[in-house]
Amino acid sequence: MKPDRETEIKLPVPGRRPVVKCLAPLGLAVVEARHLERNCVFDFPDLRLSKSRHLLRLRRAAGVYLLTLKGPPRRARRYASRAEFETRVENGPLLCQIFAKLGLEPVFRYEKYRTLFAAPSQTRDHRRPQVAYDETPIGDFLELEGPEKWIDRIAARLGYAPRHYITSTYLALYLRKCREQGKKPANMLFRRRRSSS
Repeated sequence: MKPDRETEIKLPVPGRRPVVKCLAPLGLAVVEARHLERNCVFDFPDLRLSKSRHLLRLRRAAGVYLLTLKGPPRRARRYASRAEFETRVENGPLLCQIFAKLGLEPVFRYEKYRTLFAAPSQTRDHRRPQVAYDETPIGDFLELEGPEKWIDRIAARLGYAPRHYITSTYLALYLRKCREQGKKPANMLFRRRRSSS
């Protein structure tokens, strides 16, 4: 099986800009409504996957589990590009048990609320160019995924220049935020409200 290759960038969203209003004139409509994603990155105790710049992630969103293996990033000028294998998984908890038996353990958990936008299409192709609006515990971002020329065109129409492009992962962005704030890194999770008794 040949992996897909994803090419993407992130763009910072200052404050809470009306993202939907900005994307609609570009011919982009909501294809997945706002939903919570829970992500868990797995590695061996010696962090061999991280050291070889691979990423193994299990994501849960809307009751669906998605397993992703990403290869080492290849920086194509100002874009993040890497090979990606991705498949749905029926039983996420069982897969976690299998990982544990193989010596894999959770090394980073992160959450985000995601709204996915794309141009209307007759077919549901997960590889078509898309924009994700991600609300995370460390700020809001737009993630543009598609051909480089498409990314440049959409970013420019939204008022961004190449100097605004971010190619870091959410883990790298989180670790940088922790350093800036002098906090010890843990997991990038939303604070839970305590239920009143």
